[in-house]
This record gives sequence, C-alpha cells and structure tokens, in this order.
Amino acid sequence: SLLTGNSTALFNGTLIEGIIGNNAYYIVIAFLLLIFFKVIAMALTTGSGGVGGIFAPALFVGGMSGATLAKAVNIFTPTNISENNFALVGMAGVMAAVMHAPLTAIFLIAEITGGYTLFIPLIVTATISYVTILAFEKQSVYTMRLAQRGELMTHHKDKAVLSILTVEKVLENDFKKVKADENLGGLVKTISKSKRNIFPVLNDEKELVGVISLDDIRDIIFNTELYDKVEVSEIMRTPSAIIDKHEKMEKVLEIFEETGAWNLPVIDDGKYKGFISRSKIFSSYRKLLKEFSDD
Repeated sequence: SLLTGNSTALFNGTLIEGIIGNNAYYIVIAFLLLIFFKVIAMALTTGSGGVGGIFAPALFVGGMSGATLAKAVNIFTPTNISENNFALVGMAGVMAAVMHAPLTAIFLIAEITGGYTLFIPLIVTATISYVTILAFEKQSVYTMRLAQRGELMTHHKDKAVLSILTVEKVLENDFKKVKADENLGGLVKTISKSKRNIFPVLNDEKELVGVISLDDIRDIIFNTELYDKVEVSEIMRTPSAIIDKHEKMEKVLEIFEETGAWNLPVIDDGKYKGFISRSKIFSSYRKLLKEFSDD
C-alpha cells in the first residue's frame, strides 16, 4: 500500500479502521506509533536472543518513516510530494545504516522500482545515512557482537590480529610485589628472589601506587646504612601510563608509542593485575599473524 501511495489501505480490515478512517492526522499518528512499536519489538526480540530478522524490519521502518514524513509534509504544507517515493528512499536510508551496505540498499531499491528514476535520491540518502551511522557505530548489526568479543575477522590481517589480541592474553604477572611502607632492606631481599627488574608497589588494598626499577635504586642498593632508613614510598616513581585490563590492543599500542615505555602496569577496577610489555605483544602478534598466513 505504501509503494502505491495508498497509505490508508494499510488499516483496511483492522480494529482501528473505523477510528482512523480517512483522517490524515490520525494516519500520521498511527504511522508514528507503528514505527515506534516496531523498533521496540525488533530490539527486544533480537536483544533477548530471538529471531526477529534484520532485513525485513529495516525495510518496514524505513518505508514507514519515509511515508510518514511525506504524509506530514502534504498535510502541513501546500506542496504535494510522492509518498511512495519517500517510502522507497526511506527504505534505502535505513537499510544502508543498519546493514552498513549503501550500495546494496541503492541497487536493491532501484530494482524494486523497476527503473532508475529515484537513483540520485537513493544515492544521496544512502550515503548520508551510512556516513552518519559510522560516526556512532563502526560495525554493522551483523558484526557488532563479534567485534565486541574481539572475534571479528576482516581482510585486513593486521587489524584482525589486533582485534583478537587482548591485554589478558599478553598479561605477565610474575613480578614480585612490594608494599609502599616497606623499607629498603626488605626491597633488596625481594629483589634477590626475583628474575625481573621491575617491582610494582601496592598499598594495603592491593592498589598500584607506584613502581620501582633496578635503575632507580642502583646508587643506593648496596648502601646497607640506608636499609632501615629509606622506605619504598620515598624511592618509587609513578608509571608513565597505566593500562586497563579491558583496553583494546590498538589503544594499548598507541599508549606505548606515546610514552616510549617497554613495560606498563595493568589494573582492573583499580586493582593491580600485572604488567604488559612491548616484547610480549610483538611476539604474540607475530605468532597470530603466522597462523593467519598459514591459513
């Protein structure tokens, strides 16, 4: 009915046909309610794990939105625009945004019309719709969940590897921890038992308050007179950056590039979890890239 310009026929044989009749204002209100409840129903169905479809609801919402706009313009202005053309263009706009497929939307709707009369409006609408949605959501409705789980495979191998690689997978937690109120003597004992040269400093709540490296204490480590006089809190330093456990690997690499650091501490909900190093990231990256190349 929308595609033939006979929007009132949508309500033929329904319970509200008698209420709406040929009243244009009621038709616009009914269209708006249909769009609203259709979006809610689709979101609830898909979000709860049900099968509500994507393609058909997108066409429905787009068509109804375009027809509603045209109907409202015809009511409130002296112009008379084609409701079925607006319905078709609306379909292309919503499809291009939801599916991230502007070309598919353009040519599919062009085929539905049986010609290329609306080709330019379809191109303009689909392009604007696609560019707009990219500013808010980089993934389509089909790939969104995979991207959130870091399981999205693309033709760009570098990005595909980085999407799989997570902080948790390259996290190292074999660093000896020291307390902020510990003295230098206790720190030296901890150093003697460690194979690492970096030591996270924690408070009583297991929160990271600083770090100490062997280079920081090289000048005083053998001065036994200071063992009971100097506390860890006096010689520790603030790390150049702190990585969140749930940070995306692309952002982590940017932080390493900005700071020039080779090792950075990792926290989760404010609690210390370990360290992440450039060398571990690169070795894991090369391993995954090799697996992709072999496939």
